[in-house]
Amino acid sequence: MRWFGAGCLVLCLTLATTACQAGPEATRAPQPAPPSSAAGAEVGARATESTPAAASSSAAAPVPPVLSAEEQALLDQDLIAAAKANNVPLVQELIGRGGDVNAKDAIQDSAFLYAGAEGFNDVLRLALAAGADVAGTNRYGGTALIPASEHGHVETVQILIGAGVPVNHVNNLGWTAMQEAILLNTGGPRQQEVVRLLLEAGADPNIRDREGRTALQNAERLGFAEIAALIRNRG
Repeated sequence: MRWFGAGCLVLCLTLATTACQAGPEATRAPQPAPPSSAAGAEVGARATESTPAAASSSAAAPVPPVLSAEEQALLDQDLIAAAKANNVPLVQELIGRGGDVNAKDAIQDSAFLYAGAEGFNDVLRLALAAGADVAGTNRYGGTALIPASEHGHVETVQILIGAGVPVNHVNNLGWTAMQEAILLNTGGPRQQEVVRLLLEAGADPNIRDREGRTALQNAERLGFAEIAALIRNRG
């Protein structure tokens, strides 16, 4: 029994000494290993897939319904009628429903051509934004710029020139916008401004009418001294 007690004492001392040498690390619980990079990528991919896509900052423009030929024709005629009434909200609505600003009625008026001729500038801008054919012509073979110039619609002339309507187009009567501005009006301040705008845009005053007269000759013949001076002094 004395030997057994001494052996136990030695064993206990040995174990205690080993534990002290190992330090706290020997008693710390093992930690799970971090996930591998492949596992992290998989988790990230799943997170991305579960995240909804960001909504667009602006709503998509509504797409007009597909119309039959008959429905389109009726819509286009309604648009022309609205343009002739200078009904801007209705013109905008009908364009939004697919109305064609270049479609013509029985006398070859379109929403664009009529708005230009009559100086309905809000309708005109809507038509241009909707893809108006700036080289389109009316029943007289003239562009929108020619009657606009005749009527002295200064702002309309500016809009049409800015949109790229040809300034030297000759209509079926043999007149350019400048010739018509001189021949079919009084030569007053609005006509003078129209002629000035046309000259600045590159209109050629030497194009002759069917009688062989230039714009300058017609201005002098009609006593429009201010317009004649504008043409003579053009840069």
